[in-house]
Amino acid sequence: MNVSNALNLLYVDDEPDLVSVVVRSLNLDRAFAVRAVLSGADAIAMVRDGAWRPDVVLLDVTMPDLDGPETFDRLRALLGDVIPIIFFTARTQSDQVRQLMMRGAAGVLVKPFDPLSLARDVRMLATRWRDLDHDARKASMADR
Repeated sequence: MNVSNALNLLYVDDEPDLVSVVVRSLNLDRAFAVRAVLSGADAIAMVRDGAWRPDVVLLDVTMPDLDGPETFDRLRALLGDVIPIIFFTARTQSDQVRQLMMRGAAGVLVKPFDPLSLARDVRMLATRWRDLDHDARKASMADR
């Protein structure tokens, strides 16, 4: 895929070392044009500014100040339900994953992760979300 067809991916995580690894991993796939920020507040400001709009968001759950679920809610209000938002977390207990999915997430990816398959996994979840019609996306968010 050439750069002009790349999906704008916004990665939000408060751990700079992990951000560096994830960005390098995602950049292995030309399907993505990646931008990363280190806080939920920065993600919201970037989206609100409107100069750059993500096609997909990869969002850490545990962050100081504004955590992933709160950031999710604010991004969803700004972006609508068309943009897939994928949680990225080390919290893998089934009730925690279920709660994240009930918010209306396009999926939950687990840390630690395989750097060679991360882009493929993100692309698969984003595609599946985009393939849902509007009513199906609304239904997935109705349980909130």
